[in-house]
Parts: sequence; C-alpha cells; structure tokens
Amino acid sequence: MMTDLKKMTVSSEASLRRVMEVIDSGARQIALVTDDSGVLVATVTDGDVRRGLLKGLGMDTPVSEVMHRNPTTLLKGASAASAQRLMRERGLGHIPVVDPEGKLIALALRDGLTGVEPRSTRVVLMAGGLGMRLRPLTETVPKPMIPVGDKPLLERIVTRFQDQGFSRFTLSLNYLGHVIRDHFGDGSALGVEIDYVDETKRMGTGGALSLMPARPEEPFVVMNGDILTTTSFGAMMDFHGETCSAVTICAREFNMQVPYGVLNTEGTTLVSMEEKPVHKHLVNAGIYALSPFVFDHIRDGEPLDMPDLIDRVKDAGHKVSVFPVREYWMDIGRIEDLDRARAEYDTVFV
Repeated sequence: MMTDLKKMTVSSEASLRRVMEVIDSGARQIALVTDDSGVLVATVTDGDVRRGLLKGLGMDTPVSEVMHRNPTTLLKGASAASAQRLMRERGLGHIPVVDPEGKLIALALRDGLTGVEPRSTRVVLMAGGLGMRLRPLTETVPKPMIPVGDKPLLERIVTRFQDQGFSRFTLSLNYLGHVIRDHFGDGSALGVEIDYVDETKRMGTGGALSLMPARPEEPFVVMNGDILTTTSFGAMMDFHGETCSAVTICAREFNMQVPYGVLNTEGTTLVSMEEKPVHKHLVNAGIYALSPFVFDHIRDGEPLDMPDLIDRVKDAGHKVSVFPVREYWMDIGRIEDLDRARAEYDTVFV
C-alpha cells in the first residue's frame, strides 16, 4: 500500500514547529526530509522531536538536529511482498521508496495501516474525584460528567482515545459513580468496551489500580479523568516501548515569570542582573504509560498516590521516562479552566 506524499516532506532547515505540523497533518507520525532536488535526506518521527525537546531544544530549532539520516528505504520496483516482509521483520509501519538516484518516490505502508491503527492497549481513567474546586457544579454531578460543549468531559476523553484506535477502558469510580456508570454502561453505545472499579474509600491513583480484577498483560495507559488534551497517546505508548520503561510520565512545560529584576550575587558583589526572567519547568501532566510489572509494587487495598508508586518503581531500579506533551492540554480543576476549555473546544478539537 502506498500513500500520497503531499504535506509529508520538509527541508532540513525546517523548524521543529513546522515538522510537527507536517507530522500531525499527515496522520502517519513521520515527516520525510528531502533536498532541493527531491533526494531523500532523512526521516523524522514524532518521537525524534519529543526527544529533542527533552534535551532542551526549542521549537524553532532546525530539524537537522533531530532527524534520522540513515533510514531504511526501498528501491523503486521492489515487489509489494518484499516490502511487506521487510516492514514486518523490522517492525516498521512505513518505508520510504526511492529511485536509483535516491529521489523520494512514495511511502510504502504496511498492510492494513490506515490513519488509525487499532490498539489492544487498556486505558484506565480515574473518574472518582470530588471536584471541590468546581462547586457548586459538582454538588450533583461528578466532575468528569460536567459538559464541555454538548457532551460530558469524560465522554470527550473516551472518544479522543477512540479516535486514536483505543477501545478498551476501565473507569475508576467513587463520588457519584452511579451517574458515570448509568451514562456509559458497557460502552457499546460508543463502540468501545468499558468496565469499572469502585473505590469505597479514597485510594489514590496507584491504590485504585489494585482494585482491578486482573493486571493488564501489556503496557497500559492511566490518565486523570479531568484532562482535555490532543496529545498522541499512540506516540506515547510507542515511546514507552522504545525506551523499555517501567513507567512513562507525560510532562507539560510550565513557565513562571519573576515579576521583578533578579540580582545574581556573590556575597555582596553583583554578578549579573536579569529583568523579569522566565523559569521553565516540566510538570506532571496526569497521563502515564505503565508496564504490567508495576503491580508488583502495589499492595492490595493500600491507598497509594501515583508519585509514591513511581518512587517505589524507580527505587527498585526500574526505568522511569518522561514524554513531553507539546499539544493542547488543559487540567479542568477550576471554574476558569472549565470556561477556557469550553471556549477553546471547537477551535482546538477539529
């Protein structure tokens, strides 16, 4: 299977911002880098860009700083069978096709690969919060069921995952959980599978996982049920597998500006002055990928917050990775957050 190359090629001088626009519009999680004559120079994936961002590169950095210069390619005229065999052997979803001069001709796709790849990954959504900061709205409606547009927030989250090929969900319930259960049922009305765990006391995100009847057999997603985001969950899971991580934490850049001129000193001597500097931090975005063996660090019935679970896993010597979220992200914890999400929804979620 081949695909149109329109909107998928960039030059090596293109910025990371431009490359991410190309990757998003192409729906293949890849951009193809060519020179002025159309010769394939490199490929770049969503993961390549995110790793660059974690190293401190800015969105205006040229793609040449992160691109893969020796990609696997197929020569024009190769049989479809050989192309499919090579992709399966190397675990690739696509391979650029070039002519004898190296000019890009097409992008070969693995059989059945479309814009959305079905995934068996389980998604665990934490939907038991009290929503105290959203009162009085949450006095009779659980926070995840507050409408954003014409649908509840939690339904927006489920369908966002569904649009990316995810169809198996577990909802962790507590406060007014029956409202959520009555709305979603078994998920069949939405074309997904939904089951539930019920917290009879406040368990924390890690503790709620201990209530699952069986641990997932493959890496799974855990996400707070009050987050509206356009992040690529598939790219996160691919990153989790590629890095062989026990836990992957999604991180959002958060900037804090000091409203004064900052003086850097040595004793009483001025070294330098910074006028209203901006400090950048990566903060927890409330979205995680977990490998099944993290359950070895969770005790049945024990309240356990996610940071404490991650500390246990890390202290045991397992790898914990960070996946940067560069897309739209909104934690709907306050009235002003909800108002903003409602105002932005139609323009952000197209």
